[in-house]
Amino acid sequence: MNKTFTILKREYLSRVRKKSFIVMTLLGPLLMASLMIVPVYIAQVSDSVYDIAIVDDTRLFYTEFTDANNVRFIDLNVDIDLAIELLKEEKFDAVLHIPTTAFHAPSTLRLFSQKAINMNAKLYVESILKNEFESMKLAHAGIDAEILRATETKISIQAIRLLRDGHEQTDYPEVSMALGLFSGILIYFFVFLFGSQVMRGVMEEKTNRIVEIIVSSVKPFQLMMGKILGIALVGLTQFSIWIILTFAIITTVQAAMPETFRFTPPEQVYTAGSQALNPAELQERMQQVQQHNTAAGQVMESLSAINLPVMILSFIFYFLGGYLLYAALFAAIGAAVDNEADTQQFMLPITIPMVFSIIMAQMVMNNPFGPVAWWLSIIPFTSPIIMMVRIPFGVPVLDILISASVLIAGFLATTWIAARIYRTGILMYGKKVSYKEIWKWLRFSS
Repeated sequence: MNKTFTILKREYLSRVRKKSFIVMTLLGPLLMASLMIVPVYIAQVSDSVYDIAIVDDTRLFYTEFTDANNVRFIDLNVDIDLAIELLKEEKFDAVLHIPTTAFHAPSTLRLFSQKAINMNAKLYVESILKNEFESMKLAHAGIDAEILRATETKISIQAIRLLRDGHEQTDYPEVSMALGLFSGILIYFFVFLFGSQVMRGVMEEKTNRIVEIIVSSVKPFQLMMGKILGIALVGLTQFSIWIILTFAIITTVQAAMPETFRFTPPEQVYTAGSQALNPAELQERMQQVQQHNTAAGQVMESLSAINLPVMILSFIFYFLGGYLLYAALFAAIGAAVDNEADTQQFMLPITIPMVFSIIMAQMVMNNPFGPVAWWLSIIPFTSPIIMMVRIPFGVPVLDILISASVLIAGFLATTWIAARIYRTGILMYGKKVSYKEIWKWLRFSS
């Protein structure tokens, strides 16, 4: 055990002292925090106004265009040829031409621009024209457009999760899907990143013949476990620092920019307004609150609905479990081959379950409590990713216990298999290894 700890300590310290580890450990939280903060900041300060000149030959629509969504309209009472000349002089960003045939042939509408068309502006113009064309067609048919507009109702259903203690909690399925997918991809990335480090470390020592000196005083199993656990602690150290620094950065930005993260939960409006028993006033109050809510505030509020401590602890466990399971196999591959080119044939069976998990993540998010999701979160080769996809949706404790137990058993099984390959392969040189050869190594008696 002392020898395993010595190897573990060497592997750990040799990696955490590297400049690359320090740089990525500090940059990681900044990158993760910037995923939420930078888009909000850019949306506030960098949006420029997109000027669209309108040449309306019909003189029926130009009054209907109102400035909004960073789009400004300019009415030009000139012909289209002159408007295009002004466009070439960069007087505005685009020219919308509505010919006299537009009502009967909407396909004759044109939006001219010297640069790529602003997609948001194009969609906004299309929505305005769509409404106006529909109103004109209804009027032509003798139908009052205002009556139809009065029947239009925007539906936005608030999802409420009933907790076991009887309380209600606002649920954000979209955030659960995004967080689950992000966690699963992060597990995939970390397992292969640190697992490949184990494989390369073993191959390097084998190629340099250093391993011959090491195994003279250390058992192959102790050497393998020391490497695996040492690199596991490196990943755990880096992840822990990332979590602490990310929360610190986000909390500091929230305190410094409270208006940017302003948000009032809908349930507070309903609770306070329900006493008045006036649906019209309740609707008006809800609209006022929604106008003052910010996108960043909604994101932070939706994240608060997720049980982050459970997410973090689950991530740590499934990262360690998945890493230990796959790292043992990576170590076995490193011991079996002499160069990295020979690893490809053995990497495929290891890679397929992880890639399959990422592919199936979409199906699991659509039905996180279905039989497919349940089995994939139990099978140890897919559970690290699939269970992390399911956890934001609220997985039963029994499912987690079963999954964790099977994952631990899977790690022990793969470690036993890897150890039998490792002890023989680590001292084999200059021979192309096949699956048949590896099967013989597995059958060797201790």
